Amino acid sequence: MSKVIVMDHPLIQHKIGWIRRIETGSKDFRTLVSEIAMLMCYESTRNLKLADVEIETPICKTTVKELQGKKLAIVPILRAGLGMVDGMLNLIPTAKVGHIGLYRDPDTKEPVEYYCKLPADCSERDVFVVDPMLATGGSAVAAIQMLKDKGVKNIRFMCIIAAPEGVKKMQEAHPDVDVYIGALDDYLNEHCYIVPGLGDAGDRIFGTR
Repeated sequence: MSKVIVMDHPLIQHKIGWIRRIETGSKDFRTLVSEIAMLMCYESTRNLKLADVEIETPICKTTVKELQGKKLAIVPILRAGLGMVDGMLNLIPTAKVGHIGLYRDPDTKEPVEYYCKLPADCSERDVFVVDPMLATGGSAVAAIQMLKDKGVKNIRFMCIIAAPEGVKKMQEAHPDVDVYIGALDDYLNEHCYIVPGLGDAGDRIFGTR
C-alpha cells in the first residue's frame, strides 16, 4: 500500500492558512501556492538516492553526494497544477516538465483527456504529478493511469489540500503511488468541493470565475 504523507512543517501550514482566506487575491494566492509547492518538494524528495562522486575543490580532491540515477520530471494536471511548477523548479531546475489536460464529462462525470505532452524520456524519470486539490480523485487517478500506460513506473502525487474521499480513491486505484498532502481536510460537499478547502484553485490562481 502506498504511503500517505501529510506535511506538518510549520511554514507549510502557515501558508496554507493564508491561501484558504477568502480575502487573499490572485497575486498573493499564486505566490503562496508556488512557495508551498517548493516547501513540499523539499519534504517529498527526502528519500531520493544519492551517489558518491569525486570532485576537485579549489583546495583538494574530495568526495561529495549527488542525486543518483534517474532524473526528475514534474507533470502538472492542467490548469491549476501549473501554479505549483515554478516553486518546484526553483529547487530542481533540471527537471523536465510535462502537461496533462483533463476535463469532466458532463454526462458521465468521468475525466476525459484533452491534452498530454510528456518528456520523451519520461518513462526513465521519477515523476511528480501535481495538482493543488485532490477532491474526488478522478483527475489524479486518470492522469497517473495515463503515465503508467506510457511506461512510467516511478510516480508520486503531490497536492496542497486533499479530501479523504480522494485519498481513498487514489489508494484503491494506485496503491504503488505515494501521496504527499499539505493538509487533509474534512469531506466533500454536495458540489464536490473540499470542506473547508479554499474554493476553486484554478480560478483563484488565474483570477477567473
